[in-house]
Amino acid sequence: MSETTHGSAVAMSAAPSPDAGLSAAELARKYGLSVSGARPSLPEYSRQLWDRRHFILAFSRAKMTAQYSKAKLGQLWHVATPLLNAMVYLLIFGLLMQQSKGMGMGTYIPFLVTGVFVFTFTQSSALSGVRAISGNLGLVRALHFPRAALPISFALQQLQQLLFSMCVVFVFLIGFGHMPALSWLLIVPVLVLQFVFNTGLSLVLARLGSKTPDLAQLLPFILRTWLYASGVMYNMVEALKKAHAPGWLVDVLSANPAAVYIDLMRSSLITSHAASKHITLPSHVWLLAVGWAVLVGLGGFVYFWKAEEQYGRG
Repeated sequence: MSETTHGSAVAMSAAPSPDAGLSAAELARKYGLSVSGARPSLPEYSRQLWDRRHFILAFSRAKMTAQYSKAKLGQLWHVATPLLNAMVYLLIFGLLMQQSKGMGMGTYIPFLVTGVFVFTFTQSSALSGVRAISGNLGLVRALHFPRAALPISFALQQLQQLLFSMCVVFVFLIGFGHMPALSWLLIVPVLVLQFVFNTGLSLVLARLGSKTPDLAQLLPFILRTWLYASGVMYNMVEALKKAHAPGWLVDVLSANPAAVYIDLMRSSLITSHAASKHITLPSHVWLLAVGWAVLVGLGGFVYFWKAEEQYGRG
């Protein structure tokens, strides 16, 4: 009996496995296995983000509260920082370089403050976005969630800061005689479009920054160049025409997204008759604003999603 049993065991062990010769992919399909951390489809990824909308909002609020928690002025720095920048630009460009000449201080100061606050919105979204993944590797590696939640939450944080800062912009506008008008309602679609653009930009930079940390050191220089090329401190079109710049250069710089959103905000808020000849919009500026939001917002989302499996690895 023992020899028979032993022989049966040997025969069973020698029998080929039904899975022999199957590749790993074929075995996974056979037993319904999936790759851990695999990138979901784009619709599924979007659904997962929507399911975590409360986390995104709470995370952005926590970041905004913690940003200046150790400073004595606390949350006032959200307003004080761009305001101090505006004062420096006023001294250099408004007084020393006389960019306010012909415009008058009553128009130039609201013109400058509006430009600084709107550009700061995009600038801060870019700077926080580039570190969204590389600066939160512990969170990325410890928890499973759509990684796009991080750059989106940082862009949302900057939107909340801008809304807080708009109170100061309104004070400057009213103080210099630019009273509330129906055109002020246009700031809502402008901010929505700029937020979508900023979110897409943040997503693009988050993916690039996750693989190239040095980009975070280079980005401030790129943003400073963008600042000067967007007419934040002066009427860019008038300055380029006085310098006899070629028409194509005027068109290109006027169509850059930062300049588009700044011009839309200025034309909506600065309502005095004296300012009308200094703040004019081309007829296609709203199309540009929508186009930039769709191109960078949706394109940035897809670009970030394509590398979902790579974040936090290596």
